[in-house]
Amino acid sequence: MTKSPAHPKRRRFIKLTAAGFVAAPFANMLLSGNAAAADLIKESDPAAVKLKYKADATKAPERTDPTEFCDNCLAYASKDSAYGSCSALEDRLVAAKGWCISWGG
Repeated sequence: MTKSPAHPKRRRFIKLTAAGFVAAPFANMLLSGNAAAADLIKESDPAAVKLKYKADATKAPERTDPTEFCDNCLAYASKDSAYGSCSALEDRLVAAKGWCISWGG
């Protein structure tokens, strides 16, 4: 019996393709952190202006309760200790110590 010639380039291609299929579902998860950082809402954004959003709750004259912060609002979902997404502001990132008129505890 004769041995068939080895095809190292073909084998390498198959291995890399298989690794790509395995890694593809995790690529979005790994890259989403960079995209989320770009979604940090500014106080001058029209949606933020409409809700009177302030990144620093102490600068919000409308705030009546000193415990009202974004990080203890029902619309807030934590991303890390400093920022989180807010469903009232189109799931964009807001400061944890921010405030807006839609605050709900």
